[in-house]
Amino acid sequence: MTNKPPIDLSGGFACPIPKSEYENILLAHGSGGKLTHQLIEKMFLPQFKNKLLEPLHDGAVFTVGKQKFAFTTDSYVVHPIFFPGGNIGELAVNGTVNDLAMCGANPVYLSAGFIIEEGLPVDDLWKIVLSMQEAVKRAGIMLVTGDTKVVDRGKGDKIFINTSGIGIIENGVEISPKKIKVGDKIIVSGEIALHGIAIMSVREGIEFETEIKSDTAPLNKLVQKMLDAGNIHVLRDPTRGGVATTLNELAEQSKLGILIEEESVPIPDDVRGACEILGLDPLYIANEGKLLAFVSPKESAKVLSAMREHPLGKHSAIIGEVVDEHHGTVVMKSRIGGTRVVDMLTGEQLPRIC
Repeated sequence: MTNKPPIDLSGGFACPIPKSEYENILLAHGSGGKLTHQLIEKMFLPQFKNKLLEPLHDGAVFTVGKQKFAFTTDSYVVHPIFFPGGNIGELAVNGTVNDLAMCGANPVYLSAGFIIEEGLPVDDLWKIVLSMQEAVKRAGIMLVTGDTKVVDRGKGDKIFINTSGIGIIENGVEISPKKIKVGDKIIVSGEIALHGIAIMSVREGIEFETEIKSDTAPLNKLVQKMLDAGNIHVLRDPTRGGVATTLNELAEQSKLGILIEEESVPIPDDVRGACEILGLDPLYIANEGKLLAFVSPKESAKVLSAMREHPLGKHSAIIGEVVDEHHGTVVMKSRIGGTRVVDMLTGEQLPRIC
């Protein structure tokens, strides 16, 4: 690879392009896995590094006066824009609500930016708007500002949506990978891999015996029940890259090991069957209505019980724990008693999943 010349920025100084083995951006850079992390860590984080950005949480947490807030933003480019169980509109609302909830915040305000391709049927846009209206109502928040842009036919893919949100964090709530401790129990809020398989079934025109629907849903009310029940150390929603990639992120940030039990991970039979047909690992498939929680062993039973009382947490299960071994690595104990390393997603398994 030839050396790149420095970039001449308007500020009058030069900045060398970060080293990379890739000349161009790949779809895999948006997978949520290793290439996404490399892009963030080499390209973006060094240029914008600050104390609010450095934690690389689902949102920025900051204080104004005596009140703590969370702020987050996300963009949605899912293909197709309509899929079993939802569409790009409600996905955009729920995704941003969930990012705020993973910070321990109660979401209150939302913005929405629409990039619409010329030729999109007005009926399709109307369905998306109505679904967003319903999603906002279900989450109990307000959409207070927005923007629309239209691009030439062929210059987009029907519609892209950006949503940003602000939430309020109550006193005493602190959700951070820094709080992860050896012995913490890892809880998943329900059956995994539904969203990714729902998207794939439409893309590939695959029909299963039962329709697999996306799990897209707002998790803020479930999180509130959890916070009321006990002290939560960490919350994350395993979207792009699935459960495996999210757990790897947390193992790396905490510098501790994670051990999960294959038998304890809730996977629906139809999803498991679909994954076998498609050659996919459900641990790496995106979810849009599930969360992972790290809870102290003393409070895990109480938190789990509270989760199971909520409709979105009725299939919650403890799937593993934090260990003082194989630091920075996720290991899974198989059904037959062996173990294997569960690495972060490499490449692209399901691009443009959200």
